Amino acid sequence: MKVNLMSFKLVCMVGLGVILTGCSSQKSGSGKLADKQVFTTAVDSELSTVDLSKTTSVQTFEVLNNIDEGLYRLGKNSKIENALATKTAITNDGLTYTFTLRKGTKWSNGDPVTAKDFVYSWQRTVNPKTASQYGYLFSGIKNADAIQANKKSYKTLGVKAEGDYKLVVNLEKKIPYFKLLMGFPLFFPQNQKVVEKYGNDYGTKSSDMVYNGPFKLSDWNGTGMTWTLAKNSDYWDKKHVKLDKLHYQVTKDPSTGYNQFKTGKLQYVGISGVLAKNLKNDKNMVTRETSSCYYLAFNQKNRLFKNLKIRQAISMAVNRDQLTKKILGDGSFNSQSFVSKGLSINPKTGKDFTATTAKPASMTYNPTKAKALWKQGLKELGISKMHFTLLSSDEFAQKQVSEYLQSQLQQNLPGLTVSLRNIPFQTLLSRQKTHNYQVTMADWYADFADPITFLNILTTNNPSNVPQWSSKQYDRLIKASSTTDAGNADKRFEDMTKAQNILLENQGVTPLYQSASKNLLSSKVKGIIYNTAGATYNYKDAYVVK
Repeated sequence: MKVNLMSFKLVCMVGLGVILTGCSSQKSGSGKLADKQVFTTAVDSELSTVDLSKTTSVQTFEVLNNIDEGLYRLGKNSKIENALATKTAITNDGLTYTFTLRKGTKWSNGDPVTAKDFVYSWQRTVNPKTASQYGYLFSGIKNADAIQANKKSYKTLGVKAEGDYKLVVNLEKKIPYFKLLMGFPLFFPQNQKVVEKYGNDYGTKSSDMVYNGPFKLSDWNGTGMTWTLAKNSDYWDKKHVKLDKLHYQVTKDPSTGYNQFKTGKLQYVGISGVLAKNLKNDKNMVTRETSSCYYLAFNQKNRLFKNLKIRQAISMAVNRDQLTKKILGDGSFNSQSFVSKGLSINPKTGKDFTATTAKPASMTYNPTKAKALWKQGLKELGISKMHFTLLSSDEFAQKQVSEYLQSQLQQNLPGLTVSLRNIPFQTLLSRQKTHNYQVTMADWYADFADPITFLNILTTNNPSNVPQWSSKQYDRLIKASSTTDAGNADKRFEDMTKAQNILLENQGVTPLYQSASKNLLSSKVKGIIYNTAGATYNYKDAYVVK
């Protein structure tokens, strides 16, 4: 989840990062520190595994960003700040990175954090036996692709430790966003002794882990609806960490969360669009945009959804503007794009990526055309009616969205019956990973501020390719953007633009909206850093005033 060793303009607009509540300084009337440095926040889904090699959850990456630490920490506007790295040397025409590590840093069990912990962590993630869905992000590091294709040993990955405090990384090609990746939890170190000690239990509860970040995870049994981040007394920069504890509470009903906010049980909570309209003048209101895309994925191993006209008809039967403005009402909007708006700009024109890509007719609400395509598709399939189940999470907003989609599709597409199945978020992720669904509501959040973070996942055989869509032309363009054209910003951007055009024209996925949320944040909480791409929340400098 962020940028750049190179001067590519397309990755300079680092994801609309914002700081929610001001810096951590006690100057300029920010108030005196409260005696009790405790912050309580609501989230809408359970915490998944905190094994960084295996998770795909945005929420888990947020937690990992605060309980662990890598070479860099991403500050306001995704600014790259040294964390465990104190010095970075780039040689060999940008293909070799040498990181000098901070001495004296420790894991929460007292073990030193060394370069070997990075080597072990990276090798573990790319090892096919780990089955990481995020391993593809290592592409470009020497031998990473060959390792994940089972053609070379994971031990040949282009990373090595020269002593305890020097980490050397060799690339096969220039990676424009390499430094941003180093601030993403996937590239953080892991303690081999601890991983091997807990085996399959590693990361499944707070006691089966060690930590090297500002906080430690506690009070989490692997399935609970609450957990705590407690200040880590072994953290190298603990003197700048003011919060003693962050309490997380799963709250799936926004009205419940709002009531708890009013009574002081919560200091940060997301609210529904309807409630946000009534509270639009509330001083505690904050709007949080995300670099994201919520989309429909059709299981394209199912013969019904291999039919392009069926996919196009479904897309054109959905009024996205009504969905975002009337149903969600939380600032989410219709970007008509898979790549999020505000993530990157065209290096030649300075325009946003979403403004330079084509908007096919299938991305526009047109119930008349949808009906015609639907009838043609059914005829090609040799059927007169269709039934499918829409799989989605049981979070409040997603229930609303799925009910709206059910109504719209059945109204605009004659002969269609849509059943709804709303299940816990972690179960949904599991079903999507194994492609155990007909149609599902899926989402993707940017891991760093570059279009490739979206486009990569829909290449053939990518573990995160939920619909199993495949296009040879699309694959060739994405490959060119990271190989032959990687050093040419204009050509690289053109490759990615053409790729998205192919994706949307073929409805490889059906983008619905880019998300945002309305939240209530206590005015007494300061210093939270929020970035729209990557590990979104950084609580290291957060604090509470009287």
